[in-house]
Formats: sequence, structure tokens, C-alpha cells
Amino acid sequence: MNPASGTCPTDPPDPFAPARLGPVALRNRIIKAATFEGMTPDHVVTERLVDFHRAVARGGVGMTTLAYCAVSVDGCGTPNEIILGGEALSGLRRLADAVHEAGAAASAQIGHAGAVATPTGQRGLSPSPIFTGRSLRRTRAANEADIARIIEDFARAARIVAESGFDAVEVHLGHGYPPSEFLSPRLNRRTDRWGGSLENRARFAREIVRAVRAAAGPRLAVLAKLNMADGVPGGLWLDESVAAARLLEADGALDAIELTGGSSLENPMYLLRGEAPIAEMAALAPTPARLALRWFGRRLFREYPFEEAYFLPYAREFRAALDLPLILLGGINRLDTIRRAMAEGFEFVAMGRALLREPDLVNRLQSGASCEALCVHCNKCVPTIYRGTHCVLAAPAPGAVR
Repeated sequence: MNPASGTCPTDPPDPFAPARLGPVALRNRIIKAATFEGMTPDHVVTERLVDFHRAVARGGVGMTTLAYCAVSVDGCGTPNEIILGGEALSGLRRLADAVHEAGAAASAQIGHAGAVATPTGQRGLSPSPIFTGRSLRRTRAANEADIARIIEDFARAARIVAESGFDAVEVHLGHGYPPSEFLSPRLNRRTDRWGGSLENRARFAREIVRAVRAAAGPRLAVLAKLNMADGVPGGLWLDESVAAARLLEADGALDAIELTGGSSLENPMYLLRGEAPIAEMAALAPTPARLALRWFGRRLFREYPFEEAYFLPYAREFRAALDLPLILLGGINRLDTIRRAMAEGFEFVAMGRALLREPDLVNRLQSGASCEALCVHCNKCVPTIYRGTHCVLAAPAPGAVR
């Protein structure tokens, strides 16, 4: 049975057949996940970034996702992220045009780094004050004015994404960023209308999504990236994350949810799985992140064995509970895994590291030239975010900086 529809289809969807994501037509059901590119040192689109997404689009994905674009200056998590202001418009249009010319749709992930913003020199915001090893300082609790401003920043960012010609906007509600922190019973110790019950803790995420939907207009698909589990004791887990997803679904503002887990703030490897390249990260990271990695690296970057489709067991809980289209993420390397996701009722799959190694992987899977990605999940691509994210095992593209 397909839990999303209550029917028993004889054949699951073909992952390479055209599909709809809300108002957007995609050529297939495979999405390039947001993997931070690290190619925007001046906070605006560069030709290198355009080339990166053009290559993935030519490689056959249905949609490629421009990773983490900060909705404001104080929401910027690293020195080389796009900040969604008016000066970003022309570059975003170039990127969207290049992706469209290659036959794919373009999505932009928008977010506010909150407590994770501290490496930029800003004092991080969080629902309640916390000490962060990344910055070696305490955050400030967001007040009502901060909350209202951040919600409006998300809406303004969505308008810029729409004006730039993108087809979709992905609202980042996971990975320890502010909406995720507000959802977390571990990090949100507030006693006002933004804390306490799950409904209160979910209020911030819901208001952001509703504001983005209103700002994006009917042409754009609106997605949310939502944690199923934070991967830390006392953090968000399945019982409450499924309930939060039901609240988001009931609001009617989303076209799909991409299911994820882990926290850039507390447990990054829960998202990635596999080896933790701490020495490489410490060698390349800016100060004070370098010091934090050397002192707290082993505690922060706990290693988890890699398994194919490692989020699938948790994701099944969401598929059984929701009618909303779901995007399965997490270590998807094989064609048979993609087909299994379709058979279990997931409308789309998202691939990240595998497409860093082989931007043309989807074409190769569809043609039968390959049935499995070459990615070995060594995670040595992660430290390269400070000089342009790339697979260290892949041949350099012409003109690439290594």
C-alpha cells in the first residue's frame, strides 16, 4: 500500500519520468540536495557557482538546489555564503537561466544561521542562551522584535528568489538553525508563546513557512527541510517531529518536505554518516572555528557507520502519517535504492555527495551506464567548503581552484 494515497499501485513511479512538485514540472524525480558550495566569497553569485550548477543540471537532475542563502547579514553562517539582498539579484538570475537552459529546475535554500552565525563575528541568536563551541561564547535569546524581523527576512528573501526566476524555494527548518532550535525541547527553554508545548515551539517554523508562501507567490514550489531527529539526548525526535510535520501540512503552505536530521550546532555527523575528517577541517577552517575544532572536534564530530539510505527507517514514520509529498535524503547511492524509495511512497529523492563526485550521475543511471555512484562517503569534501566544495577524488574541472 502507498501510505500517501491509501491505494495499492501495481507499479511504483518511474524515477526518470516527468513529475510535478506543486506548480513546477520536473523532468524526473531526482533532486540535487543543498550541499554548501563555498564559491561566493563576496556573498553574491560567481561564475564558478553558475558552472557548478550548470554541470549538475546537464548531468540529468530534475532540480538542483542552490545551498544555504542567508536571509540577512546576521543570518550568515560562514564568510562565503550568499546573502539575499538586492545586489544578489543579477547573479541569481544568471544561475537560474543557466540551469533552465540545461533542462532542470532551480531551487534556492534560504535560512538564518542563528547560533551557528557566530563565526562571522555576529553574536548568535537562539531561543534561549547557550554556549557554542564554534564561537566559544554564549548566544543571546531572541526577543519578540528579533523573531518578527527574522520572519520578515525570510519573506523578503523568498521575494528575491521569485524575482530571480527560480522555480522553488526551500525553507531550512533543520540542522540546528533557529526554527530547529525553537522546535528542540533541549534548546528551547522559553516560557512564553514560543516555548513549552510542541505547538508553541513549532510556531516560529510555521509562521516562517506561511510568510514565505505568501511572498513566493503561486508560481514557486515551497519546500521545507525538516529534522526528523536532532541526534542529541533531549533533542527533537520522531514523536514530536512527526507531529510538527502534521502541523505544517495542515497549514497548507508547503508543496513538499525534505526529511533530514542532525545539527550543525551539536551533531553534524548525524546528518552525514561515515568518517569525520576533523584534521582536514581544522587545517582549512578560519579562526575561531579552527581552535574549536582542535579542542572540541572529537566531541562535536561523532562518527556513525555509513549505511545506504540511512534515514529511510525514520522517514517511513512520516510517510505513514502524511499525505504531503516527501523527499527522501541521506546516503542514496544506488539506482535500486531510488526505486525502493518510489515503491515505498516517496515522491522524490535528494542526492548530495554522490553528485559532487559525478555531476552526470543521473544521466548515467538512466542510460544504464551505471547502477551505483562512485562516492565512498569519506566526507573529505566537507572541509573544502572554505575554498569551493568539491570531491577530492574527482578530476578537477577546467579552471577549478583546489
